[in-house]
Amino acid sequence: MNLFYFIAFLSVFFSLLVIFSKNPVHSVLYLIITFFTFTIHYILLNAQFLAIVNFIVYMGAIMVLFLFVLMLLNLNKDSEPLKSNLVKVAGVVAGMCLLVTIAGSVKALQPSDPVVLIKPDIGLVQNLGKVLFKDFLLPFEVSSILLLAAMVGAVLLAKKEPKKA
Repeated sequence: MNLFYFIAFLSVFFSLLVIFSKNPVHSVLYLIITFFTFTIHYILLNAQFLAIVNFIVYMGAIMVLFLFVLMLLNLNKDSEPLKSNLVKVAGVVAGMCLLVTIAGSVKALQPSDPVVLIKPDIGLVQNLGKVLFKDFLLPFEVSSILLLAAMVGAVLLAKKEPKKA
């Protein structure tokens, strides 16, 4: 249980670093570390499939995309547009709403009984595969055909027309 609380502390700590970091590249790197702590939480909760998907999709693909976009935009203080007072007031109001929500959540906290899993192997990839290919085979196959059609359509749209002589 101490490991869970330590990883939770690291999650909160690195997510705060994402918010308060001045350098956008450092923010993205802190976000990668935050997602890695989420992956550790999924493993501790016996949800291996979610851990793998979080690791591959979020830490691998989306964060690399964020880094490429940040490097492509070449953000610096000279090119940053001035923020109007309306945007600043909206940010303060949103922050106050968040603080009220957090205060209400903390006020409603009470000790709970430890969670005991009825089926400890419920998050395993093997069991998910059995359910997916037994109970949900038709929707799975239809979604694969849909993704194939979308991929073919994207290739056809991106293909350049040959120049006519």
